[in-house]
Amino acid sequence: MSVAAGRSAKLPVTILTGFLGSGKTTLLNYILRENHGKRIAIIENEFGEISIDSDLVVSSDEEIYEMSNGCICCVASVRGDLLEVIRKLMSRRDRIDYILIETSGLADPMPVAQAFFVDDEVLDEVALDAIVTLIDSKHIEQHLDDVRYDGINSQAVDQIISADRIIVNKVDLVDEATVERIEHRVRKLNQRSEIDRSSYAEVNLDAILGIQAFEISQRAAAEPSFLENHYVHSHDPDVETFSVRIVGELDRGLVEAAAREIAADHGADLLRWKGVLAIAGNDRRVALQGVHRIFEMHDLDRWEGTHRDSRVVFIGKNLDRDRLAGCLQRCVAGSQRTVPAT
Repeated sequence: MSVAAGRSAKLPVTILTGFLGSGKTTLLNYILRENHGKRIAIIENEFGEISIDSDLVVSSDEEIYEMSNGCICCVASVRGDLLEVIRKLMSRRDRIDYILIETSGLADPMPVAQAFFVDDEVLDEVALDAIVTLIDSKHIEQHLDDVRYDGINSQAVDQIISADRIIVNKVDLVDEATVERIEHRVRKLNQRSEIDRSSYAEVNLDAILGIQAFEISQRAAAEPSFLENHYVHSHDPDVETFSVRIVGELDRGLVEAAAREIAADHGADLLRWKGVLAIAGNDRRVALQGVHRIFEMHDLDRWEGTHRDSRVVFIGKNLDRDRLAGCLQRCVAGSQRTVPAT
């Protein structure tokens, strides 16, 4: 059997990565909406204790598995959990023919990729198809230029270097000269990967799914330690995450005012902020998506049952938790309350 035939007989896996706010969940939703003929299982990993991303994914028939008890790239027990989920999916080949793994925005994808080559059972039945990295055109240069990084400890750099395909997303937010400058910088970090552009993460799916772009021989040659079972990765210790839960309904006008205040006063230090909100007079859940000083709100699906509360997660540096929680507190009536979750 040829190498290509052997890979095609296995269950393919795509690792979807990208820095905080690059558009990973938007791409995931785009994939789920498109008619590609694949039965996809989704594995999500978040940085933090409360899972928000699964609530931001559109309703679909696909199976979604959440892993929010640590970062998949640097917590060994979480990588073990990943392999357990993969084994479960391997036993359901009659219902699943593709796996998508969405990493947290702070993950180095290489330890995740490594997990597929240190377990013989998984290696026999699963093929890593590609690492796909999204880039936020509006903010990537800010992250690459962060003076606190020396170029080798930056998650944004790690994600670009590791990629088999790179999508320069949100090109509608910047001019052509900026996009070309970003592509030039990306090419200096990664010379082998194809680079595509997108707005709202709308890409040609044939360019990112089923492309058989991950080559273990090239990875092992470039980094001999890749196949050793002790890949070390750690996050910037200055990056923190905390979440707020709000019991009851919020006033949309007050939420929009609070979001503007948060963006103006804290945007420089907020790498990512996101939430699912219960808005008075709206029977649908409302998504709040923010990256630094840019944010948006849009409707999701309808609430189920009578219990409605709101959850917002903040990821960043030097976060003033009391002030951020206070901004949200002012959006609710006096009888309702804000609960710091973590």
